[in-house]
Amino acid sequence: MMDPSTFYFIVYSWIAIALVIFPLVLWVVAPYGRHTSTHWGPLINNKLGWIMMESPALFFFVYFFLSGHNHHTFIPWLFFTLWVIHYTNRTLIFPFRLRTRGKKMPVTIVMMAFCFNLVNAFINGYYLGFLSGKYDISWLSDPRFITGLVFFVGGLIINWQSDNILIHLRRPGETGYFIPRGGLFNYISCPNHFSEIIEWTGFALMTWSLPALAFVTWTLVNLLPRALHHHRWYKQTFPNYPASRKALIPFII
Repeated sequence: MMDPSTFYFIVYSWIAIALVIFPLVLWVVAPYGRHTSTHWGPLINNKLGWIMMESPALFFFVYFFLSGHNHHTFIPWLFFTLWVIHYTNRTLIFPFRLRTRGKKMPVTIVMMAFCFNLVNAFINGYYLGFLSGKYDISWLSDPRFITGLVFFVGGLIINWQSDNILIHLRRPGETGYFIPRGGLFNYISCPNHFSEIIEWTGFALMTWSLPALAFVTWTLVNLLPRALHHHRWYKQTFPNYPASRKALIPFII
């Protein structure tokens, strides 16, 4: 078992790295999806890339959680279940639903995302497996848990709905891009990103843990710039794009 002070030093360092690179991520457009570029090296099949880069968040999290001694109590298992529900979809279901025939992404992006997910899986899986001894059954009535659970479930539902809208924009065999409509797409360009931020904010609230705070910090650092880049792309690509739509947060940004 790792010394707790060493573990928390790693987590604090991970948060610091996120804050340092945030200005860079605002400027650099990540070259995958609609922004795919050949300037970042060799490309890989889009679906295979998704599975590879998301897999650590599922499998390494499960490994670190089950390696610990705290998984014999109910509350850590509840957190484990919510995490696994999300990442089973992202790793094993979502990639096969994508209608992205012939599309590719840079291997560089896949490896960077793999490492990102590996670190987040480690700090959260290890914390819940080894260090989360503070939870007893009374935690279920704590306002932090209740609020966090509402955020997480609400974000998960919006995320699945938004993914479903995006996937069904294309008929089978189509590869172009279209203006999404319906749900929160009527208000923002990226409800799929907004919902993930809400989801992991909820996870941070209901676990009330530093590793979950680190994860939601990284989620915001990654997805806020991504949403801004998507929003700009939509406006540049579609002259009739709804002018009232914001990028990420309805009526705000």
